[in-house]
Amino acid sequence: MEYTPISPFMRPISHAHLRVIERPEASVPGKPVNKWELLRELSKAQAAFGVSERDLTVLQGLLSFFPDDALGGNTEMVVFPSNKAICERLNGMPCSTMRRHLARLVDAGLLMRRDSPNGKRYVRKRGEDRVAFGFDLSPLYCRAEEIARAAEAVREAEDRVRRLREVVSLMRRDLAALAEFGEEIQPGLGLWDQLSDTAALTARALRRKLSLEDLSAFRTELETLLDQARNVIDGPETEEMNTNDAHFERHHHNSNKESIDLEPALEKGEATAGSALDVDTGEPVADVEEPDTRRVPKIPLHLVIASCPSLKTFYQGDVRHWHQLFDAACHIRPAMGISVSAWEEAQRCMGPEQASIVVVAMLERFSDIRSPGGYLRALTSKAAAGEFSCGPMVMALTGRRSAA
Repeated sequence: MEYTPISPFMRPISHAHLRVIERPEASVPGKPVNKWELLRELSKAQAAFGVSERDLTVLQGLLSFFPDDALGGNTEMVVFPSNKAICERLNGMPCSTMRRHLARLVDAGLLMRRDSPNGKRYVRKRGEDRVAFGFDLSPLYCRAEEIARAAEAVREAEDRVRRLREVVSLMRRDLAALAEFGEEIQPGLGLWDQLSDTAALTARALRRKLSLEDLSAFRTELETLLDQARNVIDGPETEEMNTNDAHFERHHHNSNKESIDLEPALEKGEATAGSALDVDTGEPVADVEEPDTRRVPKIPLHLVIASCPSLKTFYQGDVRHWHQLFDAACHIRPAMGISVSAWEEAQRCMGPEQASIVVVAMLERFSDIRSPGGYLRALTSKAAAGEFSCGPMVMALTGRRSAA
């Protein structure tokens, strides 16, 4: 029979407690930890520790009885409120419910009971010595680094889902645009109806909270259809498109005014389009409520790629669709020293496609830009005011290549 250790008041000690007790001193944080920041981290990683929101509410109540904001140091981390005091601090939670959640926190190894001989919670002072009986918060403090790592892993997983969701949204819009364009150049082909139907179904699915696996499946399906559509469109049209590229560059060289009119500045209503919130997570997601409010930039993608040859040096993937340009911008953004916050703000104000164009255009002039992050924020502010368009930016790069 397996031996189960017990506490002084005959309560079993869980194996989670034993792991904390046997943990070497080197694993204990070497500095005090803010108790409220630690609680927020635990809230983010609660699934990894098997606790619920109600459990954390009770833990928050216990932490409020600890007089200092920081756990650790030389301070004894035992709180000794009565059941009645805890329930009052929890806005009248029933005592039986409170005890159940306390037991879950103890079983999870986040608290430890330090019982007195009679089971009461109190503190006794004998000269310089102080002995407290109640709930010991030191297991929570000892696991601070573990909690922080688990919370960071959750954030990274959420970021992967958020980024993949944006990519799928851009692919869906690429698919709808190709279906419309394909119907114009080769009417009656059944592929265009398939593309249009898939784009509509994907837009409907994106209104829900989707897992990473669901989004990966959508991406695979959309990539297959996009490749099929692009192969059909590019077949007989490649030579004509190349001719149009050369004509477009000469036209810009002769008329700078018309090149600026190619992509008018965003109106204020369009500048914030596409920043809807996911009803489940509260996080910004693409195309949740109004999937067609943000339009694909008027400037051709192939012209952007032709104007920014440096992109091929730093990104090895194909860029034939807007979602691929977005993926390329996400890939090179950290190497350029652009922070996550600046990048996300640019996407909110410009839209992901235009923000991606700006980043790859900045890469082309990277040696001339002293602070890429500050430069992007300045352009973002202009976009938020409806005073910026990426068209002239790309046209200037095209003009430099032509002059060279």
